[in-house]
Amino acid sequence: MESDVFTNAETVRLVMALVLVFGFVFVNATVMTYLERKLAARFQGRLGPMEIGFQGILQVPVDGIKLLAKQLMVPSDASGFLFRLAPLIAFVPVSLPLLIIPFGPKLQVLDLDVGLLFILSMAAFNTVAVFVAGWSSNNKYAMFGALRSVAQNISYEIPILLSLLAVALIVNSFSMQQIVFAQQSCWFILVQPIAFLIYFISGLAETNRAPFDLPEAESELTAGYHTEYSGMGFSMFFIAEYTNMFIVCSIATVLFFGGWRGVPLPFGDYTHALWFLGKVYFLMFVMIWCRWTFPRVRFDQLMNLAWKYLIPFSLLNLLITAAVVSL
Repeated sequence: MESDVFTNAETVRLVMALVLVFGFVFVNATVMTYLERKLAARFQGRLGPMEIGFQGILQVPVDGIKLLAKQLMVPSDASGFLFRLAPLIAFVPVSLPLLIIPFGPKLQVLDLDVGLLFILSMAAFNTVAVFVAGWSSNNKYAMFGALRSVAQNISYEIPILLSLLAVALIVNSFSMQQIVFAQQSCWFILVQPIAFLIYFISGLAETNRAPFDLPEAESELTAGYHTEYSGMGFSMFFIAEYTNMFIVCSIATVLFFGGWRGVPLPFGDYTHALWFLGKVYFLMFVMIWCRWTFPRVRFDQLMNLAWKYLIPFSLLNLLITAAVVSL
């Protein structure tokens, strides 16, 4: 009887956590869309959204309502089932890592022993979604974007994994909480600066952010893999991109910047979450800064950067780390 009560309580807790996670996903996408528009405008000497609400703060909700009102048009030659399925594959799995990310010592839904591997495996579903979207659209621009995305993500997942393995070797654990606790005296950014640099550059490519946004390059492929998408289909890809950004920056925060650790603030138990979100959104600001500062690279330059530089340096860094830890 007690075990049934415990199971039911855990089930209710997990369902509530999923509701909060999906709510946070939409809030994060709304906030980041507005911030990116305003930051892009500042970087380019413009004002950005100004008409709806104070400083255009209501522009994003209005755009969201507009997209909800639009119909998802399926091209006549497209594979209808896969065309509709691709946005769900992009949106749902990428939200699940938020259950594993520790926002504080007690603000974590699940602390898995293989938490880091689970997050990376869920994030990899984005590649599947992009390929399904491009192939099912039966559009040459979408297909080119999908093929680019597959090649790009497969290439940059290798340096991401190798750079994160260097930290896992030091801690001897894939648990996100254990990695944070291991940085009590020193953040790993001071111990593994090369691993962080490789991870952050690869994270920009993994999330298809400029200057590595080749799968959706407007000047070459119209809109790439989501050329044929409208309404909520386009919105789900858009939300998934910002969620991917948050996850990439959250992993960097946990593994290199001490996670939720920081100077105590007068906010009680919320102090840890404030520190964590502050670090994450600072890294997301850097991502936006890179997008609106650097020009888009060519595809051959993109692949050469991964295979000729990032993978060899990340492998060398991992071997040196392994040697130091074993000694």
